[in-house]
Amino acid sequence: MTVVAIINQKGGTGKTTTTINLGSALTKLGQKVLLLDLDPQGNLSYSLGVNEFTHSMADVLLGEKALTEILEEREGMQLAPANIHLADAELSLASADERESILSNALQLVEGFDFILIDCPPSLSVLTLNALLASDKVIITMQMEVLSLQGLDMIMQTIQKVNKVFNKKIAVEGILPVMVDKRRKLIQEVREYIDENYDLHIFKSFIRNNVKASEAPSFGQSVIAYQPSANSAVDYTAFAKEFLELNR
Repeated sequence: MTVVAIINQKGGTGKTTTTINLGSALTKLGQKVLLLDLDPQGNLSYSLGVNEFTHSMADVLLGEKALTEILEEREGMQLAPANIHLADAELSLASADERESILSNALQLVEGFDFILIDCPPSLSVLTLNALLASDKVIITMQMEVLSLQGLDMIMQTIQKVNKVFNKKIAVEGILPVMVDKRRKLIQEVREYIDENYDLHIFKSFIRNNVKASEAPSFGQSVIAYQPSANSAVDYTAFAKEFLELNR
């Protein structure tokens, strides 16, 4: 079982869309997938049509429910939902013993999945720290723009601190370029800058801009289920195959 945190400290960088569609594509490729919504905004849950639920990730982090007790099924995947109550839980965790390891401990009781994908909040918080400590690998979703490089610096510094302070060796699986417009020369320039300045893998797959990916959450579906022929559905399927090949 491989636990993967999908992160970026900026909002609107395709984390939730990537979590859903990588999960959906992996499921279609025969993998057993669990999605964890670790963002108090609950966008992952909403995007898969999980709007009403009795228990959530807040209950898990507060020790009131086991993770396996809160799961919902969508598109062959299991989902641990979240909503604004997760923000209240985060405040409660601030004074808890070993608060950074609560999610990691909860996942020790989970089995039967090939991949657990964590949709992280767009901030450096106790929730993000829990995700990093629970994960084996990290995928960084990134728009290939100059301003994104500053955010990349912050992400890498955070991961290095986690590895050093907690003696936890998290591998950065790679950067996934998202919202790509191939006509822009800047994309190649940013790729070259990353290659020259970071020891980071950039996935060969990239996710093109596509309106269908924006429409899909309104129908509570991944874009792969909603419009399998859409550019972004094709791109996420290719990415899932590349990701799976790296994890065989």
